[in-house]
Amino acid sequence: MEHASAAAIIDARGTVTGWSDGARRLTGYPAEEAVGRPVRELLAEDPPPEAVATLAGTVVLRHRDGSSVALHLTACPVLGEGGGPAGYVITAPPGEREPSLTERAFQQASMSLSVFDTGQHYLRLNEASCQVMGVPAETLLGRYFMDTVLDVGYNRGFLHHLEQVIETGRPTRYESYAHAPSSNREHAWTTEMWPVRDADGRLIGTGMAAFDSTEQYWARQRLALLNEAAATIGTSLDLVRTAEELIGVVVPRFADFASVDLFDWVLGAEEGPALTDTEVPLRRVAHGSRTGGTPEAAVHLGEMDFYPSFSPPARAIREGRVIVSQAGEPAFMRWVAERNARAPAGQRHRAGVHSMMAVPLRARGTTLGVAVVVRISQSDDYGPDDAVFAEELASRAAVCVDNARRFARERSTALALQNSLLPKGLPGQAAVEVAHRYLPSGSLAGIGGDWFDVIPLSGGRVALVVGDVVGHGISSSATMGRLCTAVRTLADVDLPPDELLTHLDDLVTHLAGDDSDDEVAELGATCLYAVYDPVSRRLTFAAAGHPPPALVLPDGTAECVPMTAGPPLGVGGLPFEAGEVELPEGAIVALYTDGLVEDRDRDIDHTTSELCRALTAPASSLDALCDTVLKAVLPEEPSDDVALLLARTRALGADRVATWDIPPDPAQVAQARQDATEQLTAWGLDEAAFVTELVVSELVTNAIRYGEPPVQLRLIRDRTLICEVSDGSSTSPHLRRAHAYDEGGRGLLLVAQLTQRWGSRQTGSGKTIWAEQPLPPG
Repeated sequence: MEHASAAAIIDARGTVTGWSDGARRLTGYPAEEAVGRPVRELLAEDPPPEAVATLAGTVVLRHRDGSSVALHLTACPVLGEGGGPAGYVITAPPGEREPSLTERAFQQASMSLSVFDTGQHYLRLNEASCQVMGVPAETLLGRYFMDTVLDVGYNRGFLHHLEQVIETGRPTRYESYAHAPSSNREHAWTTEMWPVRDADGRLIGTGMAAFDSTEQYWARQRLALLNEAAATIGTSLDLVRTAEELIGVVVPRFADFASVDLFDWVLGAEEGPALTDTEVPLRRVAHGSRTGGTPEAAVHLGEMDFYPSFSPPARAIREGRVIVSQAGEPAFMRWVAERNARAPAGQRHRAGVHSMMAVPLRARGTTLGVAVVVRISQSDDYGPDDAVFAEELASRAAVCVDNARRFARERSTALALQNSLLPKGLPGQAAVEVAHRYLPSGSLAGIGGDWFDVIPLSGGRVALVVGDVVGHGISSSATMGRLCTAVRTLADVDLPPDELLTHLDDLVTHLAGDDSDDEVAELGATCLYAVYDPVSRRLTFAAAGHPPPALVLPDGTAECVPMTAGPPLGVGGLPFEAGEVELPEGAIVALYTDGLVEDRDRDIDHTTSELCRALTAPASSLDALCDTVLKAVLPEEPSDDVALLLARTRALGADRVATWDIPPDPAQVAQARQDATEQLTAWGLDEAAFVTELVVSELVTNAIRYGEPPVQLRLIRDRTLICEVSDGSSTSPHLRRAHAYDEGGRGLLLVAQLTQRWGSRQTGSGKTIWAEQPLPPG
């Protein structure tokens, strides 16, 4: 019956009165829908005249699904009672049906096309749909959809959408990621379903088209991973964290296991050696797995591994390209066997590994290491598109790794430079007891230009300095060194704090103007320079854009010293104002850089109050107090360098200082020598009397002869014996070489030869000439 001719009976009026099962199969119309209808309604086109004349020919019918069907038909007249035609029997022989263009297009479409009735039974499928289902169309026609597939989630979702189209009468579109019945691979599908209606608008079925969008799906996934990598890889300038961020991007969406190995020199500050053809030594810095604990890893974190030359990682590094390996390849199987032999405990977790890629990490022409990605549970092997993606991802990660390496190297260099410039051990002096701390910044900006110094001055005084160069990195550290040297040089001249800052400001301006480099052109710095005199117990200070010092009195009260901070160094043309305060013995002066109290997330008034409270905390020593202050005031991760200098004042009492006013008469020189000798006897320093008499005689004589009144002599017994002579003239003496017949000019040369050091300093009323000599032993 299946191979019988299709037949239809038409009466004299052109109405269908009979309909065979073969006709149903060809046109889709069952007998109950065809019988009683005018035959013209079943025609897609008018029959050719020659076919009507000969009662045979090709006629185009309209299929029930709306398509056109071209058939070769033969009509046999049926005679009535009077011998005239009472109708026709029209037949289409089996095998003579000619598929129409639309039928050919349906069957040959590259996407999966299917038609279901309202009960979700198959009515028609094309070849692509049969290939997806893995069975011929005859096996599926008339069957309920869920009877032809596994009862799993994505198939139930497909059925739900079929039912939804019938219930709502509206088309739907959705995307899914599922196994095809004919394959164990997962595919991405873009599926469209729409209602099919008859001529009366009655819903009679559902049409479905499914497009295999796996390639587009993975392209979108790779693009999403690249976008994610741009946002998540390189968030810090830490090598290990950068490698871990790369692992976090690829596992588990792109790989079941991944690792990052780097050359040892990348983790240090040295440049790398040339590659060889032998084993490649790499250190594991990060790995990750879909399985907790990463049991697949044959190398532990931080461990060195020597990759043999045949291995994919070694080849990737040596050849500078992505190496893709699949199960069954000799090199791949040898590599897996080597891993299993090295770490047998993880062998069962490596079972099923079928594809891997080794990707060199290259940045700026330098190979830094290799990243390895492996698929075990994911069924798809790595392909060419995956290799291109991995290369792009690795290149981005490699730049971040190289940035972290360069940052570490520059940070190490800047820190070494800064440590070489900061004072190692503070010079001996008795004016203050000091303690200090320097904390380099751990931020991405790098090491800053903070510095501090303690400089002994004449007369037992001491200079306390804290400064901060704008910017970070090696250039800031180098500039800090230049300024630190300049401050020491100007301090030797013994300038008052405001004058010293004026000269320092000129220096910074010249440094910025003499260099065309943009970084130097934007040079700027802040500085606080203070001088403490243990005899007068007065602290004189001036600041250039720097925070004021904090002061803790012996009674436990703390406050910031009121002062007018001048402009930062490098502005030029503006004056600096000096301030002065008298301090009791045992007071603590705190000098610090802005990194201690300033931060964009902290209020400076609040942090300054915290600083004052922390300075009053009980502490066993100044060093302990430094630690207490930093712990109380600083956040966990400071964003800038911090320098802190604490100084506890000492005082030289009247019993250690002797002062005489000298009348401007040369005859008073002898009396001055005698007064000095008697004072040394009172101090028990008779051994120093001979040199002291010579120094006093020379300096007092010069003051009376070449200076102006008032003339004053002062002896200070400190760590050294200091002799000072002051007069009202601002003219400074200088050494000169006396000729054989000169009567004078040898006095200062004699002083320089007999004393440890000597010099002069300007005062508000003139100048002071001073000389120091070591105290006699005992």
